[in-house]
Amino acid sequence: MAKRSGFEKVIRAIARETAKQQRLRASEQRALERETDREQRQRRRDRAIKEREQARYSRESERLAKQNYLEFQMQEARDKNDNITLSLNELENILSATLMVDDTVTFDSLRVLENPSPFAPAKSLTTAIKGPSLESFTSKLPSLPWYAFLIPGYKSKHSEKLRLANEQYIASEQQVNIQNTQRLDLLKKAREDYEARVSAFLEKKALRDSEVDAFRYSYYEGDPESIIAYCSMVLEKSVYPEGFPQNFSLAYQPESKQLVVEYEIPTVEIIPSVAEYRYVKTRDEIVEKLRKPAEIKALYSDLVASIALRCLHEIFEADQGEFLETCCFSGYVSTIDPATGREIQPHLVSVRTTRKNFTEIDLARVDRAVCLKNLGAHVSRSPSEAQPVRPIIEFHMIDKRFVDQQDLTSQLSSATNLMDLNPYEFETLVANLFSKMGLESKLTRSSRDGGVDCIAYDPRPILGGKVVIQAKRYRHTVGVSAVRDLYGTMMNEGANKGILVTTSGYGPDAFEFAKDKPIELIEGGGLLFLLQEIGIEARILMPEN
Repeated sequence: MAKRSGFEKVIRAIARETAKQQRLRASEQRALERETDREQRQRRRDRAIKEREQARYSRESERLAKQNYLEFQMQEARDKNDNITLSLNELENILSATLMVDDTVTFDSLRVLENPSPFAPAKSLTTAIKGPSLESFTSKLPSLPWYAFLIPGYKSKHSEKLRLANEQYIASEQQVNIQNTQRLDLLKKAREDYEARVSAFLEKKALRDSEVDAFRYSYYEGDPESIIAYCSMVLEKSVYPEGFPQNFSLAYQPESKQLVVEYEIPTVEIIPSVAEYRYVKTRDEIVEKLRKPAEIKALYSDLVASIALRCLHEIFEADQGEFLETCCFSGYVSTIDPATGREIQPHLVSVRTTRKNFTEIDLARVDRAVCLKNLGAHVSRSPSEAQPVRPIIEFHMIDKRFVDQQDLTSQLSSATNLMDLNPYEFETLVANLFSKMGLESKLTRSSRDGGVDCIAYDPRPILGGKVVIQAKRYRHTVGVSAVRDLYGTMMNEGANKGILVTTSGYGPDAFEFAKDKPIELIEGGGLLFLLQEIGIEARILMPEN
């Protein structure tokens, strides 16, 4: 397990780095475009100011400079308005932008795809050095004239000069040979260095290939950690406008094939507060027209809905292994509580849907708010004021102590295994749990009561009332029939709410049936968390058979 955990860290690091580089390149491109635009505006500004200064020396120039200055100021206002329009278009197209791309992460894209560059030494190393020819030394000597024998010693002097020229040529040849030997040594060293770099590169490439192959295998084997790592890649590579935090946490429940996403969304400040810039000639000033608060609220509410639908779309579309039947998305903001000044993270939206229902939606044509409402989402009444909603699944309730039998040796402790309890003991434990949570609960007799395990009363005024609780000590996924039975019992009992507790998980049909009803489904991980909150250490170890 430790080896696999280390491997997953490597894969997640690869995913984060790959996505980060993609986002960085996009951000750098946007920054370059903004810088180019800024420089152009600055040049226009400098030119206008310079012309205005020059106008002191010429009445005609002054008129032209004033005209150019006015045109510059109006263009400045237009540029600012264009930036607002661009920013708004990016925000309004958050959902539609992802519909035009394939969100699947191919495993081959994680490999090192480039090949080593060919060996390209400096030309000075591959070109042989050539020295001067013998003629270049001897050509300076005149040939012996016919009268040379008449002059005493002339012939011997000429021979001496010829000998010296030959010696200079030989010395030059030796120097050239030494230089060529040194050149060949440097060329050999350059090739050895190149081959060492290529060997290291190929070794790194082979290591990455083996990691990707192992990751691909573990993903298609349904390993939960690999599924989480893969989904992390999907969300990491998603490119949002500048200013989006893109922080998230993922958890996967293999029993229900459910992915739980906690996603940080930007605060309302992401909406441009200025609606329009206008140049006022009489004041020589570019003034702002602020956006109406109602418009900001509407734009932000639409953005929150768009982000939720976008994440669900990306997760389901990229699920090439078809391991996700249900996805629960909860979006929160990091902000400051104005009443206390403390940092808070209220949830603004929480929605759970099945793959079957979500993929039937035409996201290009929906009203995003209505779509979320139809999915049974919990949406803040006022997202711009960070009014919180309760998430459908509390992320910290997904407990990793919910393990398979093969993990038993690494999970041994004195904690009670809930699967070792008989049905009555399990029902009693659940009743005690809700009693300690503040409900007045009473166990019912066995099955003749219509399937009711526990009747509880919430003593709170207005919000309280009668609650029907059923406990299922199952090793297999709880189907929709159990949820239907609970709902029927609620109707018979006149209860305000129903709670179904299980040691396993729920199928997508169960979640779908419960979404618009006052029914809460608590899975094995959530049950362990709630027990821990009241001081009971427990675990769920499934038997082999």
